[in-house]
Amino acid sequence: MITKSTDSSGSPRDGNSQLAAPGRLTGEGPRTLRAGFIPLVDASVLIAAAEFGFARKEGILLDLVRDISWANVRDRLAFRQFDIAHMLSPMPVASMLGLGSNPSPTITPFSLGRGGNAITLSTRLYARMRQEAGIIETAGALENARALAKVIEGMKARGEAPPTLGVTYPFSSHNYEFRYWLAAGGIDPDRDIKLVVVPPPMTSDALAANAIDGFCVGAPWNMVASERGTGRIVAAKQDIWPSAPEKVIGMRPDWAEAHPETVSRLIVALDAAARWCDDPGNHDALAEALADSRYIAAPIDIIRRVLAGEFNLDGEGNKRIITDYFTFHADSANYPRPSQALWLYSQMVRWGQTELSPSGMTGAASAYRPDIYRRALGAGTMPTDDDARIEGAMESDRFLDGQVFDPRDMAAYIAAFPVKTGMRDGLSGDEI
Repeated sequence: MITKSTDSSGSPRDGNSQLAAPGRLTGEGPRTLRAGFIPLVDASVLIAAAEFGFARKEGILLDLVRDISWANVRDRLAFRQFDIAHMLSPMPVASMLGLGSNPSPTITPFSLGRGGNAITLSTRLYARMRQEAGIIETAGALENARALAKVIEGMKARGEAPPTLGVTYPFSSHNYEFRYWLAAGGIDPDRDIKLVVVPPPMTSDALAANAIDGFCVGAPWNMVASERGTGRIVAAKQDIWPSAPEKVIGMRPDWAEAHPETVSRLIVALDAAARWCDDPGNHDALAEALADSRYIAAPIDIIRRVLAGEFNLDGEGNKRIITDYFTFHADSANYPRPSQALWLYSQMVRWGQTELSPSGMTGAASAYRPDIYRRALGAGTMPTDDDARIEGAMESDRFLDGQVFDPRDMAAYIAAFPVKTGMRDGLSGDEI
């Protein structure tokens, strides 16, 4: 069990002294919530809520439990070992569609923000891209995908085994973003490469051991691989779809219905923690907390640079700065928008994990609960656009390939992709 850090007086450390305490709700006493999480920077809001007093001010004690795999987190939430959980944004959607080996109804009333993912290839595979496709060091995400396609074409011609690439879970933003990037470059993820599932903390080690040739994962594990000199970061989440939801707070719908005030308290606490995490002036304190062995257990200097969006792309000194690589609160980053759930559903259909149907549309949208978010925070915190908005239409929100997603015409959207195939390699299962 993880217990919160204390200062010399024995009180939980609180980096929030400059902010006004949120108004405490009444009707229930202090409540301990057991929350599962995976050691990733995108758990920052949940960790900050526990570590810096935001949850305590709302009468909630967060008992954070570090886990290693998304399948474990899913199962422990379903079997009531967790009250809430740090989850991949597609997991509640998949659960409400009855997908996966242990589907259990799960909803999310709060997104933990945007950003944090990247695609890393082994230095040996990237060297072949430089040699065989002639790309330059400053090539963009789409150019890198097309260069990888040329390498794979050559490998096929020579009878070589295809590259093995890792994602963190079948129903994950990583799986869909990796596939989107590959397909945009002309690579069929089900025919041209081999996709396997690797838990996030193991990705960098698997790359170093030559067990995989690349991966898509959340921070800090891409930077860990590049700092080791074993990986080259070739694309970031912002290159593929800047507005894509990343991680969410998952909970069982029956639990949320039984404890409405606790859920509201939790959302108020997470909202305050997200505002705090977005402030660069708090990033040193946040990085120190995240680096702790109870949480991410990664070098603090890497976490600081990841929070600032400052990347070492490889071990050769090539760098990139991504403004707002993490957005924890700004621009309605915490709002659980149903159109984003529907985009995730579109990718599940595109890659053969499920069928397109009216009931599927309803089930997918029901996983994201803006009504619960509104109840906790009030109408003044709502975005001004529609819950079922067209995604990718704004310049700041473009998809890598220029597609625009209209949830009202999903069949046409999916049909427009030149690469769309069913799952053939067993990736629809759980972690290995």
